[in-house]
Amino acid sequence: MPKVVSNSSPLIHLAKIGRLDLLKDLFGTIIIPESVYRECVAEGKGREEITLIRDADWLLVSQVNEKNLVRLLLTSVDAGESEAIALALEIGADLILLDDSDAREKARLYGLTMTGTIGVLLRARREGKLSSFTEELDKLERNSFRISKALKSRLLTED
Repeated sequence: MPKVVSNSSPLIHLAKIGRLDLLKDLFGTIIIPESVYRECVAEGKGREEITLIRDADWLLVSQVNEKNLVRLLLTSVDAGESEAIALALEIGADLILLDDSDAREKARLYGLTMTGTIGVLLRARREGKLSSFTEELDKLERNSFRISKALKSRLLTED
């Protein structure tokens, strides 16, 4: 299985639509930095999807050692994204899960391979793990996930 690091956004969005399990099915273990765990569980306290994330024994919380890199990244992306990028570099991750465009740009500058929530759904579709890709995209949108009309149209044309 590949070494995969995730930021909070893919975890939260997939949990909101009841598809957090796709991460385990596709990647096995997901490694998250402490700040991502805090963002998901402590700051999200009381929300239904948080229980799914908190109880996922295949999510491993890891400490980031590269504090200087985290401080540098904090000038342009948030704490969870900064720690996720730093952790991915530290452990030589095969993949990092990020949705935010600024964070993706930073990860790209460091040569990291990435995907996001939609990329996870696309892979799940290719591997036959979804009954309806369209339905999953609709659920994401109903749960405050922003996707441009042009991108959604292009994705659904391929469905």
